[in-house]
Order: sequence, then C-alpha cells, then structure tokens
Amino acid sequence: MSDIKKTLQPFALLLAVLFIAVSPAQAALPSVTGDGQALPSLAPMLEQTSPAVVNIAIETRIRTARNPLMEDPFFRRFFNIPEHQQRERRAASAGSGVIVDAKEGYVLTNAHVVKNADTIEVTLTDGRELSAELVGTDEEVDLAVLKLERAKDLTQIAIADSTRLKVGDFVVAIGNPFGLGQTVTSGIVSALGRTGLGIDGYESFIQTDASINPGNSGGALVNLKGELVGINTAIIAPAGGNVGIGFAIPTEMAENVMHQLIEHGEVRRGMLGVTIQDLSPELAEAFGVDRQRGVVITQVVEDSAAEKAGLKSGDVVIQVDGRPVNRAADLRNKVGMSPVGEKVELTILRDGKKRAVTAVISESSQETAGGEGVSKFLEGASLRDLRKGELQHADSGVLVETVERGSPAWRAGLRQGDVIINANRRDVVDMEELRDAVEDKEAALLLRVNRNGGVFFVVIR
Repeated sequence: MSDIKKTLQPFALLLAVLFIAVSPAQAALPSVTGDGQALPSLAPMLEQTSPAVVNIAIETRIRTARNPLMEDPFFRRFFNIPEHQQRERRAASAGSGVIVDAKEGYVLTNAHVVKNADTIEVTLTDGRELSAELVGTDEEVDLAVLKLERAKDLTQIAIADSTRLKVGDFVVAIGNPFGLGQTVTSGIVSALGRTGLGIDGYESFIQTDASINPGNSGGALVNLKGELVGINTAIIAPAGGNVGIGFAIPTEMAENVMHQLIEHGEVRRGMLGVTIQDLSPELAEAFGVDRQRGVVITQVVEDSAAEKAGLKSGDVVIQVDGRPVNRAADLRNKVGMSPVGEKVELTILRDGKKRAVTAVISESSQETAGGEGVSKFLEGASLRDLRKGELQHADSGVLVETVERGSPAWRAGLRQGDVIINANRRDVVDMEELRDAVEDKEAALLLRVNRNGGVFFVVIR
C-alpha cells in the first residue's frame, strides 16, 4: 500500500499545480478521499458559474413545398381546394446562452441559435422556463442578445479579458449538447486568433479541445475562475461528432457587439477605406521592409478616413492601437469592431521608416439592401453600390457584400465579394440600374458577374 501512495504522490502534486488558479473561496468545497484528504475539483467554481448558462429552445414555422398540381387552378377547383391554402410545419431546435446582465435579463448567444425563431423559451438551471424576446443579432460575428421577460433572481457571469488568454490555459465549456441538458467539458486553449474557417464575416476564434457538440452553440467558455472568455460557436466534425477541435468567439469581440446590440438593436460598423493584403517575403523585399508579417495597403478609397489620415498605397501596417498586425484579418477585425467616430492609432512603415498615424473611423455612406428587393432569386444576399477605388478588379457595379449560406442567392452560385456588372443583358453600375434591369422579381435572371477579375454568366431560375 505504501508503494501505491508513493506512486500516486507525483500525480497528486501535478493536479494541485494545475488547479492552483482556483481561489481559496472556490476551493471551500473540495472533493475528499476516503481518508479525508482533499483533492482538486472544479465543482465549487461550477456551482457559482453554471446558473448563468441557460438552455434555449426555439420554435419556427416552416412553409413546406406544395405539389405542382396544387398550382393548377383547374385541379384546385375540381377538388374544392382553397385558393390560398398554405401548408406549414413547426420545427424546434435547441442551443445555449449566457446571462450577462442579471438585472436587465440580457442573455448572449449565437445568432444562428435563434435565427428565424417565432418563439424563444429559456430554461434556467433551477428549472424555471422564461419567454425571451430578441434584442438584436449580428450575423457577421454570429452573436445575438435576448432579453428575458419577468426575470428575477438571475445569476450573471463575470466577463474576463480574452486578450490575456494564452495557448495552454485551461478552459471549461458549459452548454446544452444534443438537448441533453447542461453539460460541462474541460480542455485547454489549443490556439488563438483562428481565421479562414469560412464561418462568419469577422473571425478571430479561440480554438479549444474541450468537447463542444451540437447544442453547445451560444454556451460559455470559461477560465478556471469561472469567468467568461468566449461564446462557443462551432466545431470541426468530419465524422459528425466531436474530434477535439472547437471554436469560441472571444469576449473581446463579443462584448463590443453585445453593447451595440443592446444600445442600438444592431451593430453600426464604420470603415477605414482601404484595400489590403498580407505582407509576403517578396513584397517585404520590394518595399524594403525588414520583417515578414504585416499588412500592405494596396489602395486608399477617395475621401475616406484613411485618405484623411494620410495613409497611402504601399504603406505597411504593423500595429493598431499598440497591438501587432500580422495579417489582413487582424486589421479587418479591429476596424470592424470599432464604432463610428473612434480613433485608431496605426503604426506603419513607409519607405523603410516607422510612422504613427491616427485615423477616425468614418460612417459608411453606402446603404446595403436585401437582394429579395430586386429578385426572389437573390434572397439571402446583401447588395450595395461598389465604392470608387474599393476593388482593383472592378470599377463599378453592385457588390455582393454578404451571402447567407443555403439561401436562394447562395444556391444560385453568388458569393461574398462578387460584383454584378450586367443583368438581363443590361450593364449596371449601381443598385438603381440593377433594379431597372430586373422588371419582374419572379422571372428568371441572367447575371454577368466579376469575381476576382474573372467574368462569367450566371442563369438563375
């Protein structure tokens, strides 16, 4: 028996070191062995944190497809079928959310969790079921804010600064996987600032190996102090289950979006007015830059915040507000998360010399319109006029700013960044001309699209 104790001593010491971040107050209720020896446990932290994580259930009415015979007036009259009969079915789905303001009843979750919801019901850990109303959503970051009705005696979660996270930090995911009820999994931070996943408009994910499964979306990713560091949002699951690669939106982004949704009901993003690309070794050599990471400004939009700040084509941005800029996504995320009127300090390299530039984020003068206003086949696309100097490969046309995955516009082949330059054999330079070219919203559509300099036709019917 003494040999076994000697063998276990190093492991007990390791566990004690791993969980040393838990405060004395949180360690007041540790697990104990048969002989009364205390062992590290996450239970005290979870007892304080878990009540702030809720289950979200939504119900949606979905219109089902009709048999083609139902569209035949003679068939309907013969069988006495009402002219406007519609068939609908109700669909339910579940997700998770985090109470961020107990006094006002605000809950933070993913936009896709509550998308198209007709009713939203929130279940607390104590069994209470409360109705919730949608305050606002931001699909570009995949976040939404709900407000609980008749909310009393709620528990809110403390929010930590996600910029202080490091790879290797221990984290815990809390959510409602597969609708089973609240579940806790643990792991570490596997990577930070993950981008290029094609998940959302703005990407800077925390990657973790804590098990995140369907239904965990909108749940909490917390540190060992029980503080929120991220909102669980996605997994990579090639086999349909968890493989240890999950992603969470860091609180640095989530807090910004949350405050704007609560204040305005929407996110009001500004613009800097530049087109950019990652600094490559070849470009670094060409510009005489003694570094391998940064962002090159390829074009400055006329009368933009960037032009007013004195930025020029060929400038290499290396820092924003004192934080390093290693790739285009870093600059795009910073600008996208900055409200109109906010000052940003840019550190640039120009002609091999370092300079500091202050730019004031300006409001976009371009209005974005839903594609369904032009044609039923463009539903799911956000369209706007292309700004002068915005793209190198197109001077005018209608920019497809965003496309909702699985929407009619997506199925038709349109993608974010496409530029519509011709519709029904008529050249278009702006939204007004596009609307004029599409006389019938229900009719088939012929588009000529510029994608990264390549031009092709798209027939949509």
